[in-house]
Amino acid sequence: MSFFLKNKVALVTLISTILYFIFAYFLERIEFYKLTFLWVFLFGCFYILIKKSAISFTNLVGISILFRLIFLFAMPNLSQDFYRFIWDGRMIFEGFNPYLSLPETFIQQGIYPISDASELYSGMGELNGSHYTNYPPLNQLCFFIAALFSSKSIFGSVIVLRLLIILADIGILYFGKKLLQNLNLPIKNIFWYVLNPFIIIEMTGNLHFEPVMIFFLIWGLYKLHQQKWVFSAFLIACSISVKLIPLLFLPLFYQWFVKKSIQQSKSNIITTFLAQLKSREFYKLISFYAIILSTTILFFLPFYSSELITNYTKTVGLWFRNFEYNASFYYLFREIGYLFRGWNEIGIIGKITPILTILFLLIITFFRKNKSEIQLITALLFGLCFYYFTASTVHPWYLATPIILSVFTKYKFPIVWSLVVVLSYQAYSNLPWKENLWFVTIEYITVFSFLIYEMKKVKVKNMIN
Repeated sequence: MSFFLKNKVALVTLISTILYFIFAYFLERIEFYKLTFLWVFLFGCFYILIKKSAISFTNLVGISILFRLIFLFAMPNLSQDFYRFIWDGRMIFEGFNPYLSLPETFIQQGIYPISDASELYSGMGELNGSHYTNYPPLNQLCFFIAALFSSKSIFGSVIVLRLLIILADIGILYFGKKLLQNLNLPIKNIFWYVLNPFIIIEMTGNLHFEPVMIFFLIWGLYKLHQQKWVFSAFLIACSISVKLIPLLFLPLFYQWFVKKSIQQSKSNIITTFLAQLKSREFYKLISFYAIILSTTILFFLPFYSSELITNYTKTVGLWFRNFEYNASFYYLFREIGYLFRGWNEIGIIGKITPILTILFLLIITFFRKNKSEIQLITALLFGLCFYYFTASTVHPWYLATPIILSVFTKYKFPIVWSLVVVLSYQAYSNLPWKENLWFVTIEYITVFSFLIYEMKKVKVKNMIN
């Protein structure tokens, strides 16, 4: 039996290795059906590996690293964002502030400020090249490191960027395991993230830097669990300085600091709240926020200019007012706008959905129990997913954060989402680019159905317990 098990694991690992190799070196984004075939079969192998309880933790670590190393010498084939990463890094390397100029401006004027400027601009595309960079300072640091080690070769820069992402995933594995141990959860849960084909393909393969953000976030949550909240605040600031998305989480720490140490009383809500404001724990919370915000601002200071804030906010605002991709409820809101107004109301909807997200975050901040670490992480998961469910743009790689958060909760719907999100790539099989909303509908019906199933399942378990 042991011999059969070992050989079955070896066979599944070998099949996965071959499929990842094909994915990395013999696939183009427009080949939707080939992409889907490889994606689904890799998820099948992933499920077999993660469900084999006899496989040791060490072996799963080795398999996870092996699958990532397959992509080491491959050029990303599902995303062209890495060209902008390399552009920004080389701009810093040459002494330019990447937040103050457009690649388009240089190219149109026949100026080539960095090596491979023309090729990088062509690779990133006119849309990307016509907007100011929106990548925070620590993300820019990663781009600069790539330029530092390879300022003349795009291929060399890709390898450096990929190694940074692999190292970040190893860090997530390390601190994720420690956090799972401290929360008395199975340590193999971390492989729902580390071994997930979506994570391997979208992060290691296509050079999206969510793992670096997640590394600092998970490390910060681990330190928070140890009651080292000052260092935790610094790490969360680092996370925000890679990707801005953890800013959404800040209100949800309220109960962890304030309500955790204040016993429930029979006083009304207002009296209780006023008592909390006077507590020592509330001042800890304020200090926690102050460290996060001041550290984040400090990271931006080397790039400070009177134009920085204008350019940066303008670019970030585009995600709410201009871009549409793989949305769920937003597309329903858009259709209602077409029905009653006769045109696309993205300008109005883009202003309303952030307000809805803020209201939802405030509701779960004050009216949901977030005292324990697991309750807090569950709140982070649902707060972030609410934002994605109402957003106008949900690129596949955004799902990395919900996936890692789900590892520490009772919910696995982000894992299912990481499987069906491949349907969103159907848009790239059309020339010109065009979404088929039937595929988007299938994706979100699957996700919401599984989410509802899990919520009912958790509710029943809570009633029994």
